[in-house]
Amino acid sequence: MDNRRSDAWLDDVAWNDQGLVPVITQAVDTKRVLTLAWMNRESLAATVDSGYATYWSRSRGKLWRKGESSGNLQSVVSIALDCDADAILLQVEQIGGVACHTGRESCFYQVLTAGAWTTVDPVITAPEDMYGPSASKGDE
Repeated sequence: MDNRRSDAWLDDVAWNDQGLVPVITQAVDTKRVLTLAWMNRESLAATVDSGYATYWSRSRGKLWRKGESSGNLQSVVSIALDCDADAILLQVEQIGGVACHTGRESCFYQVLTAGAWTTVDPVITAPEDMYGPSASKGDE
C-alpha cells in the first residue's frame, strides 16, 4: 500500500532555488514548441487540478492561467518530467491557435538566418485585439 500524500509527486520535481521549474509547452497535434514558461508547486498542482496550463509569472509574481486575458487557453493532454526531474514538458491543445502574447502561434517565431533573426510566423491575432489597447501583455 502506498502511504504517500496525494500531492507527494510534487516532491519528485527538482525545483530550483526560487522554487520554480522550466516548462516547455508543445502542441500535441503538430509537436511544435509553443512556449517556455515557469511553474511553482502551486501552479503545477493547479494545472493538474484544472486540466489547463497554469504558470508562475515571474514578472507579475503570481499565478496565471494561460489564456486568462486572451482567451487562448491551453488544454493539457499530458505532463512529463525529464530524466533529471528539473524540466517539465506539457503537451497541450492550443485553443485559438495563438500561444504567444505577440499574437503568433509560437513564442519561437524568430529564426537565426545568415547572422540575423528573421521573423517566420505571421501575427494571427493582433495583441490589442486580445488584451485591449492599454492592457499589460507580460507573460500572456
